[in-house]
Amino acid sequence: MCGIVGAVSTRNIVPILVQGLQRLEYRGYDSCGVAVHASSLNAAPHGTPDGGLRRARSTARVAELLAQVQADHLEGATGIAHTRWATHGAPAVHNAHPHFSHGTGSDAATGQQAESDPARPGRVALVHNGIIENHEELRATLQARGYVFVSQTDTEVIAHLVDSHYSGDLFDAVRAAIAELHGAYAIAVIHKDEPHRVVGARAGSPLILGVGQDASEGALASREHFLASDAMALAGVTDQIVYLEEGDLVDLQLGRYWIVGKDGTALTPAQRPVRTVQAHSGAAELGPYRHYMQKEIFEQPRAIADTLEGVAGIVPELFDGAGLHGEPGAAAWRVFKEIDSVLILACGTSYYSGCAAKYWLEEIAGIPTQVEVASEYRYRTSVPNPRTLVVTISQSGETADTLAALRHAQSLGMQHTLTICNVATSAMVRECKLAYITRAGVEIGVASTKAFTTQLAGLFLLTLALAQSKGRLSEEQEAAHLKAMRHLPVALQAVLALEPQVISWAEDFARMENALFLGRGLHYPIALEGALKLKEISYIHAEAYPAGELKHGPLALVTSAMPVVTVAPNDALLEKLKSNMQEVRARGGVLYVLADADTHIESSEGIHVIRMPEHYGHLSPLLHVVPLQLLAYHTACARGTDVDKPRNLAKSVTVE
Repeated sequence: MCGIVGAVSTRNIVPILVQGLQRLEYRGYDSCGVAVHASSLNAAPHGTPDGGLRRARSTARVAELLAQVQADHLEGATGIAHTRWATHGAPAVHNAHPHFSHGTGSDAATGQQAESDPARPGRVALVHNGIIENHEELRATLQARGYVFVSQTDTEVIAHLVDSHYSGDLFDAVRAAIAELHGAYAIAVIHKDEPHRVVGARAGSPLILGVGQDASEGALASREHFLASDAMALAGVTDQIVYLEEGDLVDLQLGRYWIVGKDGTALTPAQRPVRTVQAHSGAAELGPYRHYMQKEIFEQPRAIADTLEGVAGIVPELFDGAGLHGEPGAAAWRVFKEIDSVLILACGTSYYSGCAAKYWLEEIAGIPTQVEVASEYRYRTSVPNPRTLVVTISQSGETADTLAALRHAQSLGMQHTLTICNVATSAMVRECKLAYITRAGVEIGVASTKAFTTQLAGLFLLTLALAQSKGRLSEEQEAAHLKAMRHLPVALQAVLALEPQVISWAEDFARMENALFLGRGLHYPIALEGALKLKEISYIHAEAYPAGELKHGPLALVTSAMPVVTVAPNDALLEKLKSNMQEVRARGGVLYVLADADTHIESSEGIHVIRMPEHYGHLSPLLHVVPLQLLAYHTACARGTDVDKPRNLAKSVTVE
């Protein structure tokens, strides 16, 4: 979602800040900005220069911000930068980060016009990810003290609050300010009187520390340090990363940094170790593709192969997270033997992968499974079972709603936790006892594609591991499932070859404003995912239904202007599905059918058929979802929308 980059150095840090924002563009944003200490390049570390803070902000892309920075000759050795996804206040320059506080009295008396002048120095500059729940109460208190607000954001409240507590030490001011905050935040703050200092804090939103490398090793001067919301922002700058934990405060100065935990005690390096993280910027290169989404759709055979690399047998120890939590293998065996049910918590696309996994877990492993929307689960009264395996699913591992749901489940006494996640260093992986790390690679497009199919692969492996631990998987069945999984990359390549046929469908869909998706059984979640993809990037209203529910309401919507996409594998429900399709044709509806070769569904008037290369049994969802991804992509291209950055959406949703 929102992105943060900050730095303390002895060189002009603005190019690194802006480059960091460019690497975070994939997360989604509607404004961006940078603030620097204008005199930090020439000031002594403990001096009090005359220059103060300057900033540039824009509601355009980061490239426009860079042009503005260059035109204004904005330079500094200390600075912070941000990409914003609007929560409080419209996407507008006066709501963009960084936010300034000019103090009270004569500093604030000039009001809106002076505050909105980017050349006017501020006293405090601050960037923020998250949502402050008590911002209205704090705003009223600060206004009573004489602070003037010029934005509708909750973030400006924090800037003024830090200023109100400042008495010569920025770290103390930030610590006092966050003690009054309720909600989620990751912040980075600079002050005009401390030209070589950045203070950061996190609670509920991710924040990392980048440690500058030694010049003798051919990299950076060891005196500089960085903050960021994502290690990718620092790719090529440093690979030495410290992952800050919940409640941490961090103080960055030239040549040193220190971290204080939520209990107020200073932490040792062993408590927050420096990790080497390879966040290669090359992973974000577009290459020959038109959009990142297209690139990522076609990367799925490779992503599945990488995710399954080294899987020689279905054993629970695959889920120890590559030894991330010690005791490889043994913990997973013990947990899988003990649990008697599964609870899956996820949001959006990840939720639909969990819905598909429910069918596998109950049929193959014989384990009762419940799938919950994470943002709903924590706010309802539920019946906890300490023998439940709580499974979270997240591409980023930082999804705020899913993390909160996980913590809620743990607070209810459910301590057996496992995550299916694409980022091994994420909060989700650190907070779950077990993990399966998918290897989709960096996913830039907001609409998830390869992350979804690799999640399905990981969840199928989990199903088999649980079935094995419960004695429900014979050696012959295990061998057959493994053979099918190893064939997935080849099968996916054959499905991708259907793209020209999907493009012809997309030409029809581009003229529509509504669509209906139908599936039955295991493929109903795939219909849900197909409808989600279409609405996300083409802005066509789309709904998905179990096909048997058609006559209970949605049939009233069916006309020739409402295309009906039907996922039709050759499974036990095929004949039932054919009856549902006839209901559509009898009302003048037009069908677009993804059919297996032996379903005997033929193209005719009002029925358009794309024949899948082969029937794939339990793993069929991984194949049938790909044409739906391509349909959404090519429909969006035909309609001229911003495929990779759809309006109002963000990649990593780190706010509730």
